[in-house]
Amino acid sequence: MHAIVIREPGEPDVLQWTEVPDPEPGPGEILIDVVASAVNRADVMQRLGFYPPPPGAPEHPGLEASGRVAALGPGVTGWKVGDEVCALLSGGGYAERVVVPAGQVLPVPAGVDLVEAAGLPEVTCTVWSNVFMLGELRAGETFLVHGGGSGIGTMAIQLARAKGAEVACTVGSDDKAARCRELGADIVINYRTDDFVSSGPYNVILDNMGAKYLARNVSSLAADGRLMVIGLQGGAKAELDLGELLGKRAKVHGTGLRSRPLDQKSEIVAAVREHVWPLIESGDVRPVVDRTLPMSDAAEAHRLLESSGHIGKILLTV
Repeated sequence: MHAIVIREPGEPDVLQWTEVPDPEPGPGEILIDVVASAVNRADVMQRLGFYPPPPGAPEHPGLEASGRVAALGPGVTGWKVGDEVCALLSGGGYAERVVVPAGQVLPVPAGVDLVEAAGLPEVTCTVWSNVFMLGELRAGETFLVHGGGSGIGTMAIQLARAKGAEVACTVGSDDKAARCRELGADIVINYRTDDFVSSGPYNVILDNMGAKYLARNVSSLAADGRLMVIGLQGGAKAELDLGELLGKRAKVHGTGLRSRPLDQKSEIVAAVREHVWPLIESGDVRPVVDRTLPMSDAAEAHRLLESSGHIGKILLTV
């Protein structure tokens, strides 16, 4: 098969579409003929040499994919060859074929195009596990997501709105602000000109910036608030005012998805199928796709993601 190989850490042009050995499904695994994958910030970090795949994962980038079941490993039930699926991956999505544990495979939601479905697993699993399973966001509470125009942001806005929360987000442009309002954001803050702290307090914050926003995020929390840190785009080290945290009885929770044990990933995927898929099939929540490019143009897709001009997901098709 062909896959995107990272020749060496570096700029987008190190991504090469080249021939590699075909994967084979082992016990409990499913082989998928990939139709599309999606670009995530973690793929960029892996390309730069800062985020290697976990042990046993494919070396090719790509944390999600959609396609058709090509083969079933021993012990797999509930699926058949030809089923249209999408999957949460530990890597390997930028390829013509990928092997994935059966517990991380989802049916394509009714009403969603097979290509568009490639942009669902990573964002739905990230948002549901952090905002709802760990953050316990409830109807009537206030929710802030940083980077409202990103793939994570556009999904978080929709899910929080669907669950009855008041939704705020930060953006960096008027175009993104308008799109986030269309998706259901009640409050949109341009981080270039305004301070999100003044729009708080928030019961739950989903943060991809890390150190740069830590102090202001804690200041923005309501009593018993929950800060979920899922990224380090603004650095890894910062001072934390424990007095302020204690005074609010607040929580700061750092979490990731890619390196979780298989049983935890399977639990998250099952919860997404139960709670999120019905919202997608009803039309209350929809995938947001900025554009679609051929898989061989992965370098251009990475350049687009790094420019931060996109809204929603950038997809790669085989």
